[in-house]
Amino acid sequence: MKREDKYQIIESLTETLKGGDIVYLTDTSELDVETINRLRRLCFRRNVKLQVVKNTLLRKAMEASEKNFEPLFDVLKGATSIMMSDTGNVPARLIKEFRKTSPKPILKGAYVQEAIFIGEDQLEILVNLKSKEELIGDLIGLLQSPARNVISALQSGGSTIAGVLKTLSEKES
Repeated sequence: MKREDKYQIIESLTETLKGGDIVYLTDTSELDVETINRLRRLCFRRNVKLQVVKNTLLRKAMEASEKNFEPLFDVLKGATSIMMSDTGNVPARLIKEFRKTSPKPILKGAYVQEAIFIGEDQLEILVNLKSKEELIGDLIGLLQSPARNVISALQSGGSTIAGVLKTLSEKES
């Protein structure tokens, strides 16, 4: 590969890394063509970008990206593929699902919104991460809960203040 080609790849990877907050490093080596194509199709359907990269070029792109990827430098050995997504747990769920039928991809490490996860043992933690939308839904549910208590107290306690207070005091929190 020519030096100019390497430079272009590094620039492209750097821009990709700057633009994304979720980066998974995986090992997809030894997968046959049919299996890797199934993985690529699944990634496409889940809106996950999968790219096989050279470790030296990826490391240079990480260094140039203005993000702290340094803890992940140690896992840049052997064959490396990067998976990028807009949602933190989607690549982890994809890996877990795909491994029901294949021994790989193996999680080497992940960068999820400035948090670093290293090693295969972190996969379950990443699977259980909640997306921004899920967290907002949980928060809305928590905010609605006190309002529901007041509404049910108003409906069951009658229209008097004493009835509402009595119903609220009897409810368990």
